[in-house]
Amino acid sequence: MIRPLLAATLLLCASPALAQPQPLPFENTIPAARDVPYPGTMKLVVDATDLDRRIMTVKQTIPVAGPGPMVLLYPEWLPGKHAPRGELEKVAGLKITAGGKTLVWRRDPVEVFALHIDVPAGAKQVELEFQFLSATAGDQGRVVMTREMLNLQWNSTAFYPAGWFTRQIPVEATAILPEGWGYGVALDTAASKGNVHSFKTVSFETLVDSPMFAGRYYRQFDLDPGGRSPVKLNIVADRPELLEASEEQIRLHRNLVVQADRLFGTRPYDRYDFLLALTDRMGGIGLEHHRSSENGRDPEYFTSWDKNLSNRGLLPHEYTHSWNGKYRRGADLWTPDYATPMRDSLMWVYEGQTQFWGVILTARSGLVTREQALDDLAMTAAAYDHRVGRQWRDIADTTNDPIISARKPKGWLSWQRNEDYYVDGLLVWLDADSLIRERTDGKKSLDDFARAFFGGDDGSYVPRTYVFEDVVATLNAVTPYDWANFLKERIEGRGRPAPLDGIKRGGWKLAYAETPTALQKAADTAAKRHDYTYSIGLNLKASGEIQGVQWDGPAFKQGLVVGATVVAVDGEAYSEGRMKSAITRAKGGKMPIQLIVKDSERYRIVDIAWNGGLRYPRLERIEGTPDRLGDLLAAREK
Repeated sequence: MIRPLLAATLLLCASPALAQPQPLPFENTIPAARDVPYPGTMKLVVDATDLDRRIMTVKQTIPVAGPGPMVLLYPEWLPGKHAPRGELEKVAGLKITAGGKTLVWRRDPVEVFALHIDVPAGAKQVELEFQFLSATAGDQGRVVMTREMLNLQWNSTAFYPAGWFTRQIPVEATAILPEGWGYGVALDTAASKGNVHSFKTVSFETLVDSPMFAGRYYRQFDLDPGGRSPVKLNIVADRPELLEASEEQIRLHRNLVVQADRLFGTRPYDRYDFLLALTDRMGGIGLEHHRSSENGRDPEYFTSWDKNLSNRGLLPHEYTHSWNGKYRRGADLWTPDYATPMRDSLMWVYEGQTQFWGVILTARSGLVTREQALDDLAMTAAAYDHRVGRQWRDIADTTNDPIISARKPKGWLSWQRNEDYYVDGLLVWLDADSLIRERTDGKKSLDDFARAFFGGDDGSYVPRTYVFEDVVATLNAVTPYDWANFLKERIEGRGRPAPLDGIKRGGWKLAYAETPTALQKAADTAAKRHDYTYSIGLNLKASGEIQGVQWDGPAFKQGLVVGATVVAVDGEAYSEGRMKSAITRAKGGKMPIQLIVKDSERYRIVDIAWNGGLRYPRLERIEGTPDRLGDLLAAREK
């Protein structure tokens, strides 16, 4: 029974006369960004010395244009994230003052990253004080501070005034670091006194695009001694011995710079800083910037070099982004500030071709061998050949995943798909490269597209936007073809097979064998996984916990799900060896593979109907065809 007063309230709320949109207190009061100079220079001081609590303390001064309403914004839509990922929930203790008096701030009820204040008459600036409460555990977000290192991302520690393009807002930034720590950052130092490091004035856009890695154990290598612009490798590590890179390892990283120069021709930066964290304590990262990149790798990246093959492609990928994504950027992705929503429709160029060139530059620089690069492509081709979700979802739609999914784990990845524009994009560009080579009898390739499309004014890091038609026009300038239809069919087509024509036209074919390649062994060992995706349709952790189930595969048909655990195989406790033996014994016969599976508190016996044996991907040469793929992987001599 509803009480009378509650019933009356419900009737009133349901009344059409009352159910009308009501004006909000700050509705339509956030000024649009204008491309005009901001009247003054912000000052930002970040104290990152509280390593015990992992708290960054911030003091910020923002000049004001005059008295009256003012809106302060916290960065929400972050470049490289392609989505609204600002960690506003970690901002605490905010106090805003002007002339020594505390100002009342109000959060916008719709645009919650916006704060409204009233600037009093006579005030020249407002002062902000707050803490950025960085994650102390992985379930709070990415850990960016440890006892040994920190990752200072300025967008997490600053507000900015609404109404201006961020490139028009100057800022002087200062970082207070723990005593004795070294750091890498793509900013010019104005002054350093003890552990206080101040940087020359830059735009807020440039500051946000210039994060810092700092650490107790720090080392820097020059990757282009005497070159036309500085390129540095800045390394922080959990332990000092992890910094011991050999001359040969550094030579290979220098080759990366050389091969990128030969590919693109020009450099879209005045300096470049690789920021590399060798850690299993700070959170992992791979994030591009115009004049730097944030890279997290296995602590033993250098010291166990031969065991970390799968780690070597990250730096080439992020370096490529200086040209593709930062210098040349999709027109609908570029935004004037960090409040304007991004649109990711051209991510198959931004990330897809970056994935392509990252793989190629990894091989051309010698960071991996030709054979290892081919094995990597085999793993890529097999994985995406089994992405059966392409039946209902095209590559273009996956460009929305940064906003839809935010990289949350998925239970049915092969059916749901997730940011497949990366690797499916790679395969499409591999297809384009082999087609150009075929049509020009090897005289031209996607290298020609890269130099024409991504080349520009050497040293300039002003972004240049593009649209689909610009991509098509540049391809047609390399060799005439119906490139618009070529791309649309592959990017927007649903129900199409995986785009593997580039491998076949390149002189190779995807095949399967009963033993994994050396690269896959290394990758599986590094990831601590047991991969039976292409046989029984399962990918397991070393413990037997299921972390991947192939949609409509043998395990799927028996109702197995991510999170369950395989505890026994054919009556014996689970191990990788016993599973492989069971799959091998069942090959060619009719007997199922019997598993005991624990799902929550339930145990059950499952019979897996699979008699095809173990299957691991590799590439095999097609006899009598040109090795265009081999030509693509070969280092450039000029």
